[in-house]
Amino acid sequence: MTAGAPPYGSAILEHFRRPRNQRRLERPSAAHEAYNPLCGDRVRLELEIDGLVVRAAGFTANACAICTAAASILTERLTGATLEDAAGVRDAEMLAALGGEGAVPPARVTCALLPLQALRAALAAWRTQA
Repeated sequence: MTAGAPPYGSAILEHFRRPRNQRRLERPSAAHEAYNPLCGDRVRLELEIDGLVVRAAGFTANACAICTAAASILTERLTGATLEDAAGVRDAEMLAALGGEGAVPPARVTCALLPLQALRAALAAWRTQA
């Protein structure tokens, strides 16, 4: 990194500065709050599920730029997705969406994957209730 260069890539900065879907849903079908005790990041992911499709996805976060950007990117990806597609989002896909290799420092990968952890837990809880 050169002197004066921003610490994060354009995808992280764009989604941190202008997060998409940062809101509480009126009637979420599934929700989960994930917490990273190492850095204090906290993110709540909410889904409105209709049949087998995610009709809306929202999040609230008290988190770093990487985690907030990841939640923003993830909720964009989830809106309109089938539950099968939502459940199939992989760690590598999330990291690639944040800018690819090197965009997220190794010590911050947990921050980047926290929204995905919340998604997996929300879907698991929803399946047990459905």
